[in-house]
Amino acid sequence: MNFLRFSSASSASAGHQLQNSLLLGFAHGSCSTWSSSLGAPPFRVPRRRAWSGLKQASMFGCAWESQSWGMVPAANPWDYGVAVHSRRETRSASVSRSVGDAENFSDLGHSSRAVMFFSSSNLVKSLTSSTSQGKFRNLKSRSKWSLYASRVEPYSTNGADRSYEGVAAVDGELLWSGRWWARPIDARKQIFCNRSLNMKSIDAIGFDMDYTLAQYKPETFESLAYVGTIQKLVHNLNYPSELLQWKFDWRFMVRGLVLDKRRGCILKMDRHKYVKVAYHGFRELSRDDRQAMYGNTLSRESYDEPDYALIDTLFSLAEAYLFMQLVDFKDAFPDKMPSGAYDYSQLYKDVRSAVDLCHRDGTLKQAVANDPSKYINEDPLIIPMLKMLKQSGRKLFLVTNSLWDYTHVVMNFLCGKCGTEGGVPRDDEWLSYFDVVVTGSAKPTFFMDGNRTPLFEVDISTGMLQNTDSGVPMAQIGGVGLEGVVLPNATVKKAHRVFQGGSVAHLHNLLSIEASSQVLYVGDHIYGDILRSKKELGWRTMLVVPELAAELDVLHQTMTIRKEISELRTQRDDLEDSLLRLEWCLRHENHTDEDQQRLEQEVAHLRKENAIVREQHRQGQRECHHLFHKTWGQLMKTGYQNSRFSHQVERFACLYTSHVTNLCYYSPNKSYRTTEDFMPHELQGDRR
Repeated sequence: MNFLRFSSASSASAGHQLQNSLLLGFAHGSCSTWSSSLGAPPFRVPRRRAWSGLKQASMFGCAWESQSWGMVPAANPWDYGVAVHSRRETRSASVSRSVGDAENFSDLGHSSRAVMFFSSSNLVKSLTSSTSQGKFRNLKSRSKWSLYASRVEPYSTNGADRSYEGVAAVDGELLWSGRWWARPIDARKQIFCNRSLNMKSIDAIGFDMDYTLAQYKPETFESLAYVGTIQKLVHNLNYPSELLQWKFDWRFMVRGLVLDKRRGCILKMDRHKYVKVAYHGFRELSRDDRQAMYGNTLSRESYDEPDYALIDTLFSLAEAYLFMQLVDFKDAFPDKMPSGAYDYSQLYKDVRSAVDLCHRDGTLKQAVANDPSKYINEDPLIIPMLKMLKQSGRKLFLVTNSLWDYTHVVMNFLCGKCGTEGGVPRDDEWLSYFDVVVTGSAKPTFFMDGNRTPLFEVDISTGMLQNTDSGVPMAQIGGVGLEGVVLPNATVKKAHRVFQGGSVAHLHNLLSIEASSQVLYVGDHIYGDILRSKKELGWRTMLVVPELAAELDVLHQTMTIRKEISELRTQRDDLEDSLLRLEWCLRHENHTDEDQQRLEQEVAHLRKENAIVREQHRQGQRECHHLFHKTWGQLMKTGYQNSRFSHQVERFACLYTSHVTNLCYYSPNKSYRTTEDFMPHELQGDRR
């Protein structure tokens, strides 16, 4: 079903009013109310507070922040009347099934507030009525409510419609702290726990910037990287010019895959390193081909460097896609390849070299600096999140591989200062949210013991490095300078300092960290951010997995089909057990001719039935697989097993979530607790 929008109606059309009644909700034409004459309602709804109300997915709750509550059922089951008793006067409105902008909501008196609850997804939207305009107004500019949008649109219970992003901050007060906050949190905004973590034990919280605080738009940023890499291949590495006509499908690649440099393949494997999906170029390998290539070996493959590369960052998706294209091109036109590209491994080396050239000459970062909004998603919750964490007494730090000039551009954009023509000028105010900023950190080397990289302080007004051996300031190491990027005058307090290089030991000293377990680090890269910081240091870790939001949507959509697949698997197992038993009896026991014939007929029947169920089971798995991703399936699963990516998330990330600002939905002192682990035998308790 789809939820409905509000539209205007006259008082007469509403029909009746039920004052001093509490709306419980309605579903498919039935209306239920709780009258004050019947005593206390079954659940408490304090005045002037929002309430979550209904829990069932098919129910819809609507509450008006006023001195009384009411609902009027209309003749048409899809046309309900809502009566409102506001401070000044009572008006009514109708709920219609039509879809579109929420407009012309009837007069509700002076600044009445509507709070709508979409309980199927646990999202809260709040809109207000204005007597002057007779329409919903964007509360971001008028009242204390901060919204992403002021539109009321249908929200499908299947989770596919993601029109609503939710409310997170109210005049700087975080959502979790409001007296009116309704639980539970939408699954797409939850923080999931692999290892219990009491935030009260955390003294310092650190962030990566790229793909953590700054979420890049794949359709533009990855395409930019793809085009830049091809240009370097053609103009610098002598690849044929027809590559310039190639197109990039940014939806094709996913994280968690393994690139086989020697064979020119891309693999998806489960947590046991069993290859379940494999492509040579864009040609999918059959099960027999996979088995011959990766299964029939005397020694087990490690799937590590130097023969394999891990596609575990969002930055690496474009280069992996380009590698697949080059594999197909080499197979089809070997004579067109440059003389040095004699095998697939060399193709990968050339792609990596071209990517490095793009980073070294500033091609990518200059384009982002010129128009940040084209490549980076805006996030109005970054500042409220950082303020909340600072107010909780934590020390905050930023550790990024990007250099100061680019970091300054991106962080200003995230704080609403794009610096482009007509926009708010950039400044150094964003530094006030951090105690220490480390640029050019060269992670993961930054986290390793024995790292002796010198630490330089950055003059934020010039970008020059201080405290050099000679005492003379020098340009950023590895920097090319971004054209048109004006650095700010140094107006922030000296305590907010910016550095380049160094090691984790320097960072611990700067933050006065006494124990590594006092640090929580938030990043997007399992190897560069999470594995090393946890394995080498013992830091607590939180992994940002942007793909998780869409994954949760599809999980909700496929609940029925996954249940059917599970039932088919049980049926298939039972049939196979029966078939094996009868085949054993036929082979190893003596029978009369009549019994022998009967058993053979039963075996033939079971084989036929088992083949049907097996094909239904496989078809269901394929359909479910394609609903997540048409090529690679579910990010966190490979068949029935956790994927290699999921296994790494479970091993190395204490917490994981879809977006860094999901921290806004939780207290900074929350104690995150993991769910109970189960062994397979523990799930069979009801089969005795």
